[in-house]
Amino acid sequence: MRKLTPLKSSTTYQASSQIGHSRPHESAHKQVCGNAPFIDDVLTPQGCLHAALVVSSISKGKISALDLSAVKSATDVVAVLTADAIPGEKDIGTVHKGDPLLTIDDEIRYFGQPIALVIAKTHQQAWQATLHANVEYQTEAQPTITFSQTQGQAPLLPNHTIGTSILDEALGRQPIQLTGDIHIGGQEHFYLEGQCALAQLTEDRGIFVQSSTQNPTEVQKLIGEVLGIDFNQVVVDMRRMGGGFGGKESQAAQWACLAALGATITNKPVKLRLPRRIDMQATGKRHPFYNQYQISANAKGQISTANIDINGLCGHSADLSDAIVDRAMFHADNAYSLGQACISGNRLQTDTCSHTAFRGFGGPQGMIVIEKVMQQLALLTGRDALDVRYDNLYRPNRDVTPYGMKVDETQTMLTMMKQLEQSCDYRQRRKTIDKWNQTSPVLKKGLALTPVKFGISFTAQHLNQAGALIHIYTDGSVQVSHGGTEMGQGLHTKVQQIVAQAFGIHPDKILVTSTRTDKVPNTSPTAASSGADLNGMAAYNAAVIIKQRLLEVAQRHFATSETLTIEQEEVAYGDKALSWRELVQMAYLNRVSLSSTGYYQTPKIGYDRSMGCGRPFYYFSHGVSCSEVTIDTLTGESTVDRADILHDVGQSINPAIDIGQIEGGFIQGMGWLTTEELVWDTQGKLLSNSPMNYKIPSIGDYPKSLQIDLYTNPNPEQTIYRSKAVGEPPFMHGISVWCAIYDAIASIGNHKFDPNLHAPATGEQILMACMAMRKAMQHSVMEEAHVEYE
Repeated sequence: MRKLTPLKSSTTYQASSQIGHSRPHESAHKQVCGNAPFIDDVLTPQGCLHAALVVSSISKGKISALDLSAVKSATDVVAVLTADAIPGEKDIGTVHKGDPLLTIDDEIRYFGQPIALVIAKTHQQAWQATLHANVEYQTEAQPTITFSQTQGQAPLLPNHTIGTSILDEALGRQPIQLTGDIHIGGQEHFYLEGQCALAQLTEDRGIFVQSSTQNPTEVQKLIGEVLGIDFNQVVVDMRRMGGGFGGKESQAAQWACLAALGATITNKPVKLRLPRRIDMQATGKRHPFYNQYQISANAKGQISTANIDINGLCGHSADLSDAIVDRAMFHADNAYSLGQACISGNRLQTDTCSHTAFRGFGGPQGMIVIEKVMQQLALLTGRDALDVRYDNLYRPNRDVTPYGMKVDETQTMLTMMKQLEQSCDYRQRRKTIDKWNQTSPVLKKGLALTPVKFGISFTAQHLNQAGALIHIYTDGSVQVSHGGTEMGQGLHTKVQQIVAQAFGIHPDKILVTSTRTDKVPNTSPTAASSGADLNGMAAYNAAVIIKQRLLEVAQRHFATSETLTIEQEEVAYGDKALSWRELVQMAYLNRVSLSSTGYYQTPKIGYDRSMGCGRPFYYFSHGVSCSEVTIDTLTGESTVDRADILHDVGQSINPAIDIGQIEGGFIQGMGWLTTEELVWDTQGKLLSNSPMNYKIPSIGDYPKSLQIDLYTNPNPEQTIYRSKAVGEPPFMHGISVWCAIYDAIASIGNHKFDPNLHAPATGEQILMACMAMRKAMQHSVMEEAHVEYE
C-alpha cells in the first residue's frame, strides 16, 4: 500500500495557506466521468476533412517510382499532397535540420517515414485510400540498427567530453580495476492519447490549431515556417494531453504542420490523428544506449578514477539528441564522487525513427551505468552494495561534479539514505534474504537501495524562462494563463494553488485556462521537470504585481500607510475589513488595472559547453528507493515484492499530486528496465509496434507492497514556495528494481561472479543471465579441481 496525505475538501475554505495541502487534480472529476475533452473529443467544424499518411515500407533507400493516381481516385478523397505542395520550409528540424515534413528528393531515411498526405471526407476513408499507393523503392546498403553497426561510421553529431583525461597509469594505481559495459534499451512513450491535431483557417488566411503538444510555441513557429506566414497569424491551443512523457515535446509538431498544410490547401478544417501502429512506427522513443567504463577503486570500493563512454543511438536525425546525450553525461555520476573522471558522449546515427525526449531526458541512461558499477564493486570487495554506495557519496571535500558544479546538499542525500535504510529495515531484510537464498534452489531474492540525484533546469539555457497572464474580473474571479501544458501531471492545479496563496483567496475562485500562444508568447516546452518551477513563479510574479495595486487601493480606503495583507479573502485594518470582492470592485471603480503579465527566468545557471564546465542546473532533486524482487531461475520470471521510496520534494505544493508523480514515475521506470523491449528487424522495421507485442507494466506488475514518503525539507534555493521539481526524478527509482534483479542473479553464485545482465531485464534476459551464472560456477569448480589435481 502507499502512503497518501488525506485530501482537503475543495468546497470549504479551510486555511489561509494553500501550499502544502493535497488538493484534487483540477480535471480529476471530469476525467473520471469522461467529460474532459481531448483533441479527438473536440466537435469537428462543419465540413471538416480528415488526413492520413502514405508511409514508407523500407528504412533506407530511394523512391524509384511513386504512383498516387489510385489514391486520388479513391472514395471521397479531396486532395493528395507531397512535399512539392509545401509553400514554405520543407524541413522542420529545429536545433539541427534533417527532419523533412514529407519525403524530400525521394530519400527514405526510416521505416514509416511520411511520403504523402491524403485528405478525405472521413478518417476511415483517408486511411483506406493510403493503401492504394503504389511505391517502388531502390534499396541501398543494409540499414544501420545496432551499436556494432555504427562503428566505423561518422557520428550524427560531434563528440563532447567533460572532466579530465585519465592516463592509463592513473587507472592502474589502485588495487581494483573494473572494465565493463551495459546495453540499455529504449522505451515507447505509450501515451494514452496518440498524436492528434485539428487545424482551422481564420480570417486573413491565418490558422488556428489545436494540438496535443508539450511545446505550443514550437508548433506555432514551425507551422508559420511551413506555410510561409508570420507567426502572429498562427494560434496554437492546448488544454490537456492524455500523457506526453517527452514524446510530444518536439514530435507533435509534424502532425500539426501537416494538418495546417491540409487546411491551407483545401480551405477546410483538417484533422489528423495517427493510429497507434503508425504512431509507434513513425515517432521517436527513449534513446537506446551502449555505455562502456573503466573504473579504479581502493580495496573498499571507493572510486578514484573513472573513464565513461556514453553512446546514444539517435536515429536518422539529431532532433534533441545533442542535449539528451549531454544530460546522460551529466548524470553518469549520479550521487557519487568519481574522483578524477572523464566522461565522453557520442551521438550515433541509425536508420530508424529519430529518437527524442523521454522522462529523464537521457539522465536515466547515464545514471544506471554507475549503479551497475556499485553492484560490481560490492561483488569485488565482498561488501554490501549499500555500504559501497555510502563510501562513494558526494561529501565535503569530494563535492564537485566532473563538469565543475559544486554539490551543496551532500548531507541531504546521506540523511535520506540513512532514513530509508532504517524505515525499510534494510539490514534485517538483507540477512533474511541471504538466508532464503541459501535454501531456495529455484527462487532467488534480491535487494537494492539506490539513490537519485537529478539536476533541475533545461540544459539549453535560453529555455529556462516562462511567462504568465492573470486577469481579475469584477466579481472577484480570477483567470490565469501560463506557458506550461497540462498532461495529467497536475501543473494547472499547482499553479491554481500558487496564485491562490499569493492573493490570499480560495483556489475555487481561480480558473487556469488552456495554453495558447496568443495569451502567453514564446513559451518553453513543458519538460525538464521545470513546469511548476518556471510557470508557477511567472504566475506568482503576475499575482504579486496585481496584489500590490489592490493593497494600495486598500491603504487609500483605510487612510493608512501601514502594511496590509489579504488573508482568507479579506483585508482587515483595525475593526474594519474589505472583502476580496469589495476590494476588486473598488479597484475597478478607481481605474486600477486588474490584469498583469508575469515573467521569470532561472537564476545562477550557466554552462560553458566548449570548456565542459559550469553550472547547468539550478539545484538537485534527491530520492532514495529500496526494492526487493524474486526471480525464478528456471523461467526468468521476476516479481517486485516490495518497494520503499523516500523522495525529496522540498516544501511540497501539493503532496497528493507529488506522491502520484512519484508512484507513476517509479512504475514507468520499472517498466523501462524490466518488461518494455523495443525490437527492430534487420531491415529497420519496428516489430514491437502495438500493445500485443510491447508490454508496459500492468496492475499485475505492481509491487505487492509500495510505500512512498515525502522528504519535506524546504529547497535551499529560492524556488516557488521552496518546492522542488517532481516530474522526472522519480523515474530513476526504477533503477533499484534492476539492481535488485542483478543482486538476485548474483546470489546463484554466492555473490562471487558478475551477472551478465543488461537492460531491460526481461524474462528472457534474466533466464540467460542465470544460465550464464551457473556455467561460470561450473567452470570455476572445474578450474579449482584442475589446480588441486596438479
